[in-house]
Amino acid sequence: MTAADAMFLALAATAVIGAAGVAFSRHILYSALSLMVALFGVAGLFVTLSADFVAGVQVLIYVGGVLVITLFAVMLTQGIQNVEVSNRAVGSVAAGLLTAGLFVVLLRAMSSAQWVKPPADVPTQTSTYGIGNALLGQYVLPFEVASLVLLAVLVGAVVLTRKETAE
Repeated sequence: MTAADAMFLALAATAVIGAAGVAFSRHILYSALSLMVALFGVAGLFVTLSADFVAGVQVLIYVGGVLVITLFAVMLTQGIQNVEVSNRAVGSVAAGLLTAGLFVVLLRAMSSAQWVKPPADVPTQTSTYGIGNALLGQYVLPFEVASLVLLAVLVGAVVLTRKETAE
């Protein structure tokens, strides 16, 4: 086993353990923090697969944006700790059977697949050069329109969340 294989397995284990923490945690804050661990594990997997741009986007968008907003929503929501879930155990047997069946199908697919390993002497190329040229070349207009849409969403969120003062 090479160092790259060991790193891949360690990051995959980190992602799976984080995902299990999301699924099995009874406290919503711990679930959100476990989601952060899982997302960092997935970003690390992207790095080991030479998809550095996708890893950066994973960290910036999901960990830096979505998860922080989720954490703020959880922390700023009053009374979130007192929520009682009455049907917590409904469907747990069916979900366990479905998960076990899916695990068997995936294990069988992985064991019968023809895995191709690239030669070790071929250098990997980064993906950011081509993406940067495309975003600042032929796709500059859609890129700028997307930034204007995100700006409009930000302004709309500020307008919706501000409190009206009584006159």
